[in-house]
Amino acid sequence: MLYIAVCDDDNAAAQTHKKITELCLRQCESVGEITVYTASDALLYDIVEDHFFFDLILLDIEMPGNTGMELAKKVKPYLPNVKIIFITSHIEYAIDAFELSIFRYVPKDDMEKRLPAAIQDVVKLMELEDGKAYTIKTNSRLEKISYKEIFYIERDGKNASIIAAGGVSKVRKSLQQVYEELGEEEFIYIDRGCIVNIIHIMQVKDGMAILKNGKSLPISRSHLQQVKEQINHYWGTHI
Repeated sequence: MLYIAVCDDDNAAAQTHKKITELCLRQCESVGEITVYTASDALLYDIVEDHFFFDLILLDIEMPGNTGMELAKKVKPYLPNVKIIFITSHIEYAIDAFELSIFRYVPKDDMEKRLPAAIQDVVKLMELEDGKAYTIKTNSRLEKISYKEIFYIERDGKNASIIAAGGVSKVRKSLQQVYEELGEEEFIYIDRGCIVNIIHIMQVKDGMAILKNGKSLPISRSHLQQVKEQINHYWGTHI
Protein backbone atom coordinates (compact mmCIF):
# COMPACT_ATOMS: atom_id res chain seq x y z
CA MET A 1 0.00 0.00 0.00
CA LEU A 2 1.36 3.41 -1.04
CA TYR A 3 0.17 6.53 0.74
CA ILE A 4 0.07 9.47 -1.65
CA ALA A 5 -0.78 13.17 -1.28
CA VAL A 6 -1.71 15.43 -4.19
CA CYS A 7 -1.53 19.16 -3.48
CA ASP A 8 -2.54 21.90 -5.93
CA ASP A 9 -4.55 25.04 -5.17
CA ASP A 10 -6.41 24.44 -8.46
CA ASN A 11 -8.89 21.69 -7.56
CA ALA A 12 -9.43 20.66 -11.20
CA ALA A 13 -5.68 20.19 -11.65
CA ALA A 14 -5.45 18.25 -8.38
CA GLN A 15 -8.22 15.89 -9.48
CA THR A 16 -6.48 15.38 -12.83
CA HIS A 17 -3.24 14.49 -11.07
CA LYS A 18 -5.15 12.06 -8.86
CA LYS A 19 -6.76 10.32 -11.86
CA ILE A 20 -3.40 9.94 -13.63
CA THR A 21 -1.88 8.53 -10.45
CA GLU A 22 -4.72 6.04 -9.99
CA LEU A 23 -4.31 4.84 -13.57
CA CYS A 24 -0.54 4.44 -13.16
CA LEU A 25 -0.96 2.45 -9.96
CA ARG A 26 -3.35 0.07 -11.70
CA GLN A 27 -0.91 -0.38 -14.57
CA CYS A 28 1.89 -1.10 -12.06
CA GLU A 29 -0.42 -3.49 -10.18
CA SER A 30 0.12 -1.42 -7.03
CA VAL A 31 -2.38 -0.34 -4.40
CA GLY A 32 -2.48 3.25 -3.21
CA GLU A 33 -4.48 5.56 -0.98
CA ILE A 34 -4.57 9.07 -2.42
CA THR A 35 -5.45 12.18 -0.41
CA VAL A 36 -6.11 15.43 -2.29
CA TYR A 37 -5.28 18.86 -0.84
CA THR A 38 -6.04 22.27 -2.31
CA ALA A 39 -4.21 24.16 0.45
CA SER A 40 -0.53 23.57 1.18
CA ASP A 41 -0.99 24.66 4.80
CA ALA A 42 -3.55 21.89 5.33
CA LEU A 43 -1.11 19.27 4.05
CA LEU A 44 1.67 20.67 6.23
CA TYR A 45 -0.61 20.63 9.30
CA ASP A 46 -1.58 17.00 8.73
CA ILE A 47 2.07 15.94 8.47
CA VAL A 48 3.48 18.05 11.32
CA GLU A 49 0.60 18.10 13.81
CA ASP A 50 -1.40 14.96 13.04
CA HIS A 51 1.60 12.83 11.95
CA PHE A 52 0.15 11.76 8.62
CA PHE A 53 2.50 9.49 6.67
CA PHE A 54 3.02 9.66 2.90
CA ASP A 55 5.31 7.70 0.59
CA LEU A 56 4.82 10.17 -2.27
CA ILE A 57 3.71 13.79 -2.54
CA LEU A 58 2.75 15.46 -5.85
CA LEU A 59 3.20 19.22 -5.39
CA ASP A 60 2.42 22.33 -7.34
CA ILE A 61 5.15 24.92 -6.73
CA GLU A 62 3.24 28.19 -6.87
CA MET A 63 0.55 28.05 -4.17
CA PRO A 64 -0.82 30.51 -1.58
CA GLY A 65 0.55 30.07 1.93
CA ASN A 66 3.53 27.72 1.79
CA THR A 67 4.83 27.32 -1.74
CA GLY A 68 5.76 23.86 -2.97
CA MET A 69 9.44 24.64 -2.37
CA GLU A 70 8.78 25.80 1.19
CA LEU A 71 6.56 22.82 1.89
CA ALA A 72 9.18 20.38 0.62
CA LYS A 73 11.77 21.85 3.02
CA LYS A 74 9.39 21.72 5.98
CA VAL A 75 8.13 18.15 5.54
CA LYS A 76 11.53 16.50 4.99
CA PRO A 77 12.41 16.39 8.73
CA TYR A 78 9.11 14.60 9.39
CA LEU A 79 9.14 12.36 6.31
CA PRO A 80 12.84 11.98 5.41
CA ASN A 81 12.20 9.18 2.90
CA VAL A 82 9.19 10.73 1.17
CA LYS A 83 9.41 11.01 -2.62
CA ILE A 84 8.33 14.41 -3.97
CA ILE A 85 7.31 15.16 -7.55
CA PHE A 86 6.98 18.83 -8.49
CA ILE A 87 4.40 19.68 -11.14
CA THR A 88 4.87 23.23 -12.39
CA SER A 89 5.01 25.48 -15.42
CA HIS A 90 8.20 27.17 -14.22
CA ILE A 91 11.22 25.31 -15.54
CA GLU A 92 13.66 27.56 -13.66
CA TYR A 93 12.75 25.72 -10.45
CA ALA A 94 14.33 22.48 -11.67
CA ILE A 95 17.78 23.31 -10.24
CA ASP A 96 16.33 24.17 -6.84
CA ALA A 97 14.33 20.95 -6.93
CA PHE A 98 17.53 18.96 -7.40
CA GLU A 99 19.14 20.67 -4.43
CA LEU A 100 16.13 19.68 -2.31
CA SER A 101 16.58 16.05 -3.40
CA ILE A 102 13.25 16.11 -5.23
CA PHE A 103 12.54 12.84 -6.98
CA ARG A 104 11.26 14.32 -10.25
CA TYR A 105 10.31 17.61 -11.90
CA VAL A 106 7.31 17.48 -14.27
CA PRO A 107 6.49 20.49 -16.48
CA LYS A 108 2.76 21.15 -16.74
CA ASP A 109 2.89 21.51 -20.51
CA ASP A 110 4.11 17.90 -20.80
CA MET A 111 2.28 16.46 -17.80
CA GLU A 112 0.19 13.83 -19.61
CA LYS A 113 3.39 12.14 -20.79
CA ARG A 114 5.87 12.90 -17.99
CA LEU A 115 3.75 12.40 -14.87
CA PRO A 116 2.83 8.75 -15.56
CA ALA A 117 6.50 7.95 -16.21
CA ALA A 118 7.52 9.67 -12.97
CA ILE A 119 4.95 7.77 -10.90
CA GLN A 120 5.95 4.46 -12.47
CA ASP A 121 9.57 5.23 -11.57
CA VAL A 122 8.59 5.94 -7.96
CA VAL A 123 6.89 2.55 -7.75
CA LYS A 124 9.97 0.84 -9.20
CA LEU A 125 12.28 2.63 -6.77
CA MET A 126 10.17 1.72 -3.75
CA GLU A 127 10.16 -1.91 -4.85
CA LEU A 128 13.97 -1.74 -4.98
CA GLU A 129 14.16 -0.24 -1.52
CA ASP A 130 11.87 -2.79 0.14
CA GLY A 131 12.30 -6.29 1.36
CA LYS A 132 15.93 -7.33 1.85
CA ALA A 133 17.81 -7.27 5.12
CA TYR A 134 21.35 -7.93 6.37
CA THR A 135 21.54 -10.23 9.37
CA ILE A 136 24.12 -9.92 12.15
CA LYS A 137 24.23 -13.06 14.27
CA THR A 138 26.35 -13.58 17.37
CA ASN A 139 26.05 -15.79 20.45
CA SER A 140 24.12 -13.07 22.26
CA ARG A 141 22.06 -11.34 19.59
CA LEU A 142 20.33 -11.51 16.24
CA GLU A 143 19.91 -8.22 14.39
CA LYS A 144 18.35 -7.57 10.99
CA ILE A 145 19.05 -4.32 9.17
CA SER A 146 16.91 -3.50 6.14
CA TYR A 147 19.02 -2.82 3.04
CA LYS A 148 17.08 0.38 2.41
CA GLU A 149 18.04 1.61 5.90
CA ILE A 150 21.79 1.19 5.32
CA PHE A 151 23.58 4.43 4.43
CA TYR A 152 27.14 3.11 4.26
CA ILE A 153 29.54 0.55 5.73
CA GLU A 154 33.06 1.43 6.79
CA ARG A 155 36.14 -0.51 7.83
CA ASP A 156 36.59 -0.65 11.59
CA GLY A 157 40.05 -2.13 12.12
CA LYS A 158 39.75 -5.75 10.99
CA ASN A 159 35.97 -5.54 11.32
CA ALA A 160 33.19 -3.40 9.83
CA SER A 161 30.61 -0.89 11.03
CA ILE A 162 27.22 -0.54 9.37
CA ILE A 163 25.82 2.98 9.56
CA ALA A 164 22.06 2.85 9.13
CA ALA A 165 18.94 4.84 9.96
CA GLY A 166 18.69 3.04 13.30
CA GLY A 167 22.28 3.74 14.34
CA VAL A 168 25.68 2.05 14.08
CA SER A 169 26.05 -1.74 14.18
CA LYS A 170 29.41 -3.46 14.61
CA VAL A 171 30.13 -6.60 12.58
CA ARG A 172 32.99 -8.98 13.40
CA LYS A 173 33.75 -9.49 9.72
CA SER A 174 35.96 -7.76 7.20
CA LEU A 175 34.50 -5.08 4.95
CA GLN A 176 34.97 -7.38 1.96
CA GLN A 177 33.06 -10.19 3.70
CA VAL A 178 30.13 -7.87 4.41
CA TYR A 179 30.21 -6.65 0.81
CA GLU A 180 30.06 -10.19 -0.53
CA GLU A 181 27.24 -11.14 1.84
CA LEU A 182 25.19 -8.11 0.79
CA GLY A 183 25.52 -9.25 -2.80
CA GLU A 184 23.56 -6.39 -4.33
CA GLU A 185 24.68 -3.90 -6.96
CA GLU A 186 23.38 -0.88 -5.02
CA PHE A 187 26.30 -1.29 -2.62
CA ILE A 188 29.51 0.09 -4.13
CA TYR A 189 33.03 0.84 -2.93
CA ILE A 190 33.87 4.55 -2.96
CA ASP A 191 37.16 3.91 -1.18
CA ARG A 192 39.04 0.83 0.02
CA GLY A 193 37.56 1.41 3.45
CA CYS A 194 33.99 2.46 2.62
CA ILE A 195 30.96 0.99 0.85
CA VAL A 196 27.93 3.20 0.11
CA ASN A 197 24.32 2.40 -0.75
CA ILE A 198 23.65 4.05 -4.14
CA ILE A 199 20.01 4.60 -3.18
CA HIS A 200 21.13 7.15 -0.58
CA ILE A 201 23.56 9.08 -2.80
CA MET A 202 21.97 12.44 -3.61
CA GLN A 203 24.93 13.97 -5.43
CA VAL A 204 28.58 13.46 -6.36
CA LYS A 205 30.40 16.76 -6.07
CA ASP A 206 34.03 17.80 -5.62
CA GLY A 207 35.11 14.23 -5.03
CA MET A 208 32.49 13.66 -2.34
CA ALA A 209 29.43 11.43 -2.20
CA ILE A 210 26.68 13.51 -0.60
CA LEU A 211 24.02 11.36 1.02
CA LYS A 212 20.36 12.19 1.60
CA ASN A 213 20.94 12.26 5.36
CA GLY A 214 23.44 15.12 4.92
CA LYS A 215 26.58 13.02 5.35
CA SER A 216 29.44 13.69 2.93
CA LEU A 217 31.92 10.88 2.25
CA PRO A 218 35.20 11.23 0.34
CA ILE A 219 35.58 9.22 -2.85
CA SER A 220 39.14 8.16 -3.57
CA ARG A 221 40.58 9.41 -6.86
CA SER A 222 41.10 5.82 -8.01
CA HIS A 223 37.40 5.06 -7.50
CA LEU A 224 35.82 8.33 -8.68
CA GLN A 225 35.23 7.51 -12.35
CA GLN A 226 34.05 3.99 -11.56
CA VAL A 227 31.65 5.31 -8.91
CA LYS A 228 30.07 7.70 -11.42
CA GLU A 229 29.73 4.91 -13.98
CA GLN A 230 28.19 2.54 -11.43
CA ILE A 231 25.64 5.15 -10.35
CA ASN A 232 24.66 5.94 -13.95
CA HIS A 233 24.42 2.25 -14.81
CA TYR A 234 22.35 1.46 -11.73
CA TRP A 235 19.71 4.11 -12.34
CA GLY A 236 19.80 3.57 -16.09
CA THR A 237 19.00 -0.11 -15.53
CA HIS A 238 16.40 0.22 -12.81
CA ILE A 239 14.54 3.41 -13.73
